[in-house]
Amino acid sequence: MDNRELAKKIVEKVGGEDNINSLVHCATRLRFKLDDRSKAKKDELQNMEGVITVVESGGQFQVVIGNHVPKVYAEVMKVAKISGETNKESTSNEKVSPVSKVFEYISGTFSPLIPALAGAGMIKALLAILTLLHWINVDGSTYAVLNAASGGVFFFLPIFVGITAALKLGANPYVGGAIGAGLLEPSFTALLEHGARSEFLNLPLILTNYSSTVFPMLIAIAIFALLEKWVKKITPSVLTLFFTPMVCLLVMVPLTALVFGPFAVYVSDGIMNGVSYLSSVSAILTGVIIAGVWPFLVILGVHWGVVPIAISAFAKGGDVILPITAASTFAQMGVAFGVFLRARDKKLKSLTLGAVLSGVLAGVTEPIIYGVIMRYRRLIPIMVIAGVIGGAIVATFDVRLFTFTFNSILTIPAYQPPVQYTIGVMIAFLVGTILTFIIGYEKKKEEIKPEQTTPVPPARDNKMAIASPIEGTLLPLADVPDPVFSSGAMGKGVGIEPTIGRAVAPFDGTVTMIFPTSHAIGLTSNDGVEVLIHIGLDTVQLEGKHFTAHVENGQAVNQGDILVEFDIAGIKEAGYKVTTPVIVTNTTNYLDVIADEPKEVVSGQSILTVIN
Repeated sequence: MDNRELAKKIVEKVGGEDNINSLVHCATRLRFKLDDRSKAKKDELQNMEGVITVVESGGQFQVVIGNHVPKVYAEVMKVAKISGETNKESTSNEKVSPVSKVFEYISGTFSPLIPALAGAGMIKALLAILTLLHWINVDGSTYAVLNAASGGVFFFLPIFVGITAALKLGANPYVGGAIGAGLLEPSFTALLEHGARSEFLNLPLILTNYSSTVFPMLIAIAIFALLEKWVKKITPSVLTLFFTPMVCLLVMVPLTALVFGPFAVYVSDGIMNGVSYLSSVSAILTGVIIAGVWPFLVILGVHWGVVPIAISAFAKGGDVILPITAASTFAQMGVAFGVFLRARDKKLKSLTLGAVLSGVLAGVTEPIIYGVIMRYRRLIPIMVIAGVIGGAIVATFDVRLFTFTFNSILTIPAYQPPVQYTIGVMIAFLVGTILTFIIGYEKKKEEIKPEQTTPVPPARDNKMAIASPIEGTLLPLADVPDPVFSSGAMGKGVGIEPTIGRAVAPFDGTVTMIFPTSHAIGLTSNDGVEVLIHIGLDTVQLEGKHFTAHVENGQAVNQGDILVEFDIAGIKEAGYKVTTPVIVTNTTNYLDVIADEPKEVVSGQSILTVIN
């Protein structure tokens, strides 16, 4: 299927061009903002040739394509007649949480900048190789020109962020860029020569170097978009051409310098100082946490929210986060390579080889995650184990990055020190490959004695019924709007749409885990079945609000005992879904876990059957 035909089918399956509010793309996925997501045919899209998978996250309907996504994006823009300059006013009445809106804003701001950032990063890596081999004079004009090519986009990043952020919010992109330019103008930067403090209209002005910064402009443009809209509303149309941008620049540049800039810099520095402190306490723990979480951020499509934090650290001693995430990236490549070595199916070997090359040469691993790892969930723990081992090594060596780049073998020289970085990511790759090759990606098949022609069904005593912990509507797990659960990555189970805000014990057993926020509870039955009850989606962001726990870790419970009470209306009003996955997390220990058909259920009614 060519890109034009694929684009036509994608537009049709997302509900047609009239249902598309806006569209951007990142390295591997089309990120749609739809007016009505119920019109999109997700299942048909996921099974379409040319589409790896579909993810709904951060208020976006994300269609994962692969490395050739820019070509498909261009065709979709033509087919759907979407302007690259502006987006139509949103008519969607779907509630999106504030956190999701923030991630969507950051992602939408950086997506258009990815090619420029990645290209400049590759030039920086090339310069590092040429310097290492003594093939270029670092004091010469050739080096200066190439260094400008690699560093220009980062030095003037506030301007580019101003443009793309304004586009994302529907404001004038060139005025947005001008706000960023004001922070880099020589007469403003010259104030730094007289110290870190000055004044503006007798107000104290805290000065800093805004080149390569991100957060000040993200905050400033969010306020600018509101200001511009208000000024346009009160300004006569005959004056708006010059009056609106004049007022916006007159207000926003000083306001950014006085308030937003220092505040954003302090926040950014605080985050990085927190990471540095954690690293000083335990570099290994830092590597384990960051590398362990990273692939799931990629699955949810919110990983670009980390990029501003990393970029802010480039000019302040280098970033430690992205080098650690590289270990997770190479672990994914190793897992895919292990599947390639072990697989006998030609189609699977072709898929995995292509995915490995995409990762090794371009640092893009979505085809591995969605095409291989999410398809064979036995690979998920292998990916995590390999990633955290490599991440711990990279963190221990205090590897740092000073320019944005994708994690591939071509960009190794961009990391400092490169030898130690190479050791960490190669160990992650090898661990992923070896564990996958030894353990395998397939489910273990039940052994059948030679004289048997069909498997013997398990005895009734080998079945255990799991009761519903919540009263509400039973849903297939595939219908839970979160890919981590719906894909079966966490195990088999069901979803429940609660009608009463109370969760009870589904069996006699022990509480093995309850989150501090009380939104998720893990239990183990007396027979060893492990169940996770995750009340709502992304409700960890509520930090415990609307939840009241009645049990604690290690507590023995009987079926029907109240575990947690929660306010359904309050959670929904905060913008979160209350859909509750109930998952058997040790599914692989059993022959099968069978879910009941969708229906209305009450607490204590059977919803799952575990076959031993």
